[in-house]
Amino acid sequence: MNAKNLQEVLDASGNTVELLRNSQLGAYIYPVVAPEFTNWRSEQRAWRETAVLYDQSHHMDNLFIKGPDALKLISDTAINSVANFPVNKAKQYVPTTPAGHVIGDGILFHEAEDEYIYVGRAPAANWLLYHGETGGYDAEIVVDRRSPSRPMGQPVKRKYWRFQIQGPNAWQIIEKVNGGPVEQLKFFNMDHMNVAGAQVRTLRHGMAGAPGLELWGPYETYDKARDTILQIGQEFGMLAVGSRAYPSNTLESGWIPSPLPAIYTGEEMRPYREWLGADSYEATNAVAGSFVADKIEDYYLTPWELGYGSFVKFDHDFIGREALEKIDPATQRKKVTLAWNPEDMAKIFASLFDTEGTPYKYFDLPLANYGSSNYDAVIDADGTNVGLSMFTGYSANERRALSLATVDPSVPEGTELKVVWGEPDGGTRKTTVEPHQQLEVRAVVSPVPYSETVRKDYQGGWRSGQKS
Repeated sequence: MNAKNLQEVLDASGNTVELLRNSQLGAYIYPVVAPEFTNWRSEQRAWRETAVLYDQSHHMDNLFIKGPDALKLISDTAINSVANFPVNKAKQYVPTTPAGHVIGDGILFHEAEDEYIYVGRAPAANWLLYHGETGGYDAEIVVDRRSPSRPMGQPVKRKYWRFQIQGPNAWQIIEKVNGGPVEQLKFFNMDHMNVAGAQVRTLRHGMAGAPGLELWGPYETYDKARDTILQIGQEFGMLAVGSRAYPSNTLESGWIPSPLPAIYTGEEMRPYREWLGADSYEATNAVAGSFVADKIEDYYLTPWELGYGSFVKFDHDFIGREALEKIDPATQRKKVTLAWNPEDMAKIFASLFDTEGTPYKYFDLPLANYGSSNYDAVIDADGTNVGLSMFTGYSANERRALSLATVDPSVPEGTELKVVWGEPDGGTRKTTVEPHQQLEVRAVVSPVPYSETVRKDYQGGWRSGQKS
């Protein structure tokens, strides 16, 4: 009998850790957008040196939430306060379970009175949708799921295209595209601008560390809008960023994109697991890395461990509030960047050319993640596990392999730790895993965001952990 929902999938597996660690889903795919338009090294450098166009049209879910209870639905499920959430403002949305563990995150856009759009990955979208459908709220939710990971030549259509113009020259491009000055609003404030003769919505953003905008419009105008921006951007050194380089920008700016949604255990969560499909993100999610625990709960994370501590506001009732009130933030692991040792990185790549030995786990460039949720063990000089490395890759701007991690609060910046790279016993059965051996890679605990430019200039909570 085939499983009909996530709970039945878990019951049939008997071991949730083994189920997810051997998922056949593979790595998280950024679909439809071409892997490279020039080359990923030049595209990375362009967001630091000139300007880039990020195409975010395909890899995120959209939920259109409308109705008198829309804000109450958001407030009841978010650690964030909505006491100050006017029209034309955006907020990061972070929901937790009743036990206080993070389910996911995304961005909420307050587009009009009683109208909101959630944009982000599936875990937080599914949580919002579930409560919207089952919680008795007077709110309508329209779902626009992300594009297929592998469309296999079939046509793909979204409700909106979504771009970002970022980099040191971004504002010059924005104003030339608009045909006149554009006010530099405060971070996460929304407005409008003109693109190819049409008015589109904008969000003040800054993923690359300099002032920039996210903008969106009807998908039917995708080609015209994109071509216009890139044509004008040529004068200012703009490059289109492909799906290969795009996700690596977070290594420099500090957001951990894909923690495991903490929904696999707990009787209070059973109705949700029975609501989620057997083919849902949560049921097929692939956990990768050297950290192997006996219990799936050991993969769960609190808001503080992911840098979301400043978002936790007890000015409203929300799912998880009681559990979070009992937590002392000073005891929680902290988000850091780990700068990997160049000599150890050279060993990883040299092993590819060893014709007699087993190579180390392949380190793909510029993003080395090989699961949807990535968990590598971080150990100290005594071999004690002191944290988790959760998002790994290479920055051509920094000339370094970097990972985003959460480590014990007692570990000071500048400490040399080790990341255990590769899975034990030659690796799991994941499609992205080849036979390999492990290597303990030295890594220095460093600031987050790692980029000095971003640390100095970037104003925003969803990357830096600052208040938005």
